[in-house]
Amino acid sequence: MDRLSIILPAKNEGAALKDLLPRLRQAQPTAEIIVVNDGSTDDTREICADAGVVCLSSPYSMGNGAAIKRGARAASGDVLVFMDGDGQHDPADIARLLEKLQQGYDMVVGARDWGSQAGVGRGVANTIYNWLATRMTGHEVMDLTSGYRAVRADKFREFLHLLPNGFSYPTTSTMAFFRSAYPVAYVPIKAAQRVGKSHIRPLKDGVRFLLIIFKIATLYSPLKLFAPTSALFFLLGCLNYARTFFIDGRLTNMSTLMWSASVIIFLIGLVSEQITSLIYRRDA
Repeated sequence: MDRLSIILPAKNEGAALKDLLPRLRQAQPTAEIIVVNDGSTDDTREICADAGVVCLSSPYSMGNGAAIKRGARAASGDVLVFMDGDGQHDPADIARLLEKLQQGYDMVVGARDWGSQAGVGRGVANTIYNWLATRMTGHEVMDLTSGYRAVRADKFREFLHLLPNGFSYPTTSTMAFFRSAYPVAYVPIKAAQRVGKSHIRPLKDGVRFLLIIFKIATLYSPLKLFAPTSALFFLLGCLNYARTFFIDGRLTNMSTLMWSASVIIFLIGLVSEQITSLIYRRDA
């Protein structure tokens, strides 16, 4: 039977952990539980000690993704379960994730419904991410950014060098699994209201969420993003040329600029595709 390690990144989540850890131990009594204390200033260490779980502490905050990487390196289990330490995820759902994993999958993600999204803005953003990732991979992606997931430890550790230190580790790991042809499945879950204040800052992190869209493409197949963009610029150049030819009987610099941009964007996509292939290449 596979050994199980449960990893919870936590930054000042003591109030939630006090209730969550006993429930987690009751749901998975034989599992290794690791709380990665990401520079907390509350009583996270004491709560972990009282609950009898491993607590890996950083002297300062390095980010959610950094906590995930540290926990994955320290875990001894064959299967890793990642869940938030803020009380949103129900420990009872772990059994459902593991059951699905045993059906031959390498990653199983807890997919939140609309009612579990943290606000309308986040819900809309996640819907866009899911749609784009589905188009890129050719597989239905029900929740690209969910932090509740079960993975094969050996497969997940292959991509630790790709994971960012910030909040977008779920996006990166999911697209990396699809790119490497590791099967991914989804299990519907209900996420509760988090305990305490969110660490996500809409103004500062807005650009980061926008960049996730580009990360989705560049982690899977850059040409699928760059080729249509290149074709769009080429078409716009042709349309502008047709307009100026019939009106003024000449070719304008704008059309030439659009065609040049089309070629450059396509070449960037081609080079990016080769770089992506090298990133995922494994020695035989």
